[in-house]
Amino acid sequence: MNKIITGSIIATLALSSSVIADEVALSDVEAQYSSKSSVKATNKLAQSINLGFSNTSGNTETTNLNGKYTMAFTTVGYAEKQLKVAFDASAFLNESNSVTTNEEYTANLGLEQYITNGWLGYASLNWLRNPDFKNLDNKFSVGAGVGKEIYNDGQHSLKLKVGMAYNLQQYADNTPEVKFASTNEYAEYTNILNKTSTLSVKVGAMQNVEDFQNDYEVLATAGFNFFVAENISVTIEEEVLYDKIHPGTAKATDTKSIVRVGYNF
Repeated sequence: MNKIITGSIIATLALSSSVIADEVALSDVEAQYSSKSSVKATNKLAQSINLGFSNTSGNTETTNLNGKYTMAFTTVGYAEKQLKVAFDASAFLNESNSVTTNEEYTANLGLEQYITNGWLGYASLNWLRNPDFKNLDNKFSVGAGVGKEIYNDGQHSLKLKVGMAYNLQQYADNTPEVKFASTNEYAEYTNILNKTSTLSVKVGAMQNVEDFQNDYEVLATAGFNFFVAENISVTIEEEVLYDKIHPGTAKATDTKSIVRVGYNF
């Protein structure tokens, strides 16, 4: 399919659905595109399709399926400065002895506008569904904020970002849906280890502005991506989410480990 048509379809899907997960997606973009001012913006579209699968049998039969699609490109935005555009959609399913123990679906659209001297602005649109572990039929978030790249030597980069978001959460049980504003802040570190491998780490937090002390989330993620062939890559991800208060959930901490094989084009 023509790349321009593909990009338009993906953007339309993202806008029809929907602040922390999104920021993880942007880390993937920053692993591919430097935000140093000396790099010229380009409209080249980069896409990847990633699939992971594991199965065990014997005393316990378990199946784990996960997939992810990513799309990213850099173009010219405000005042002829770089504008990064990123979209990703993912699915995660775990089944044990024919019983679904976890499933999660996400879609994220992010924009990052370079301003000057390492300063940037960002906007995000996110959707998440996880009825089993997080008791969420749907979670929508629309966010915006500012950030600063405080270090970039071409190999290592470190960014700090702060912003606000509007959130809508619809629960899988009888809990009434809630709408609230939140503050968001996070740090993201990227290390381009060599021409074929990249390490990304992110730590972020979200707080309900109406109840800072009792309603907040903290997310830490780490990902290692390396190419095994020209267009084939392997991604290893680890995610830890601490949710201080969430209706209908038994535990405050969720962890997720994922291995995927990807085709990049």
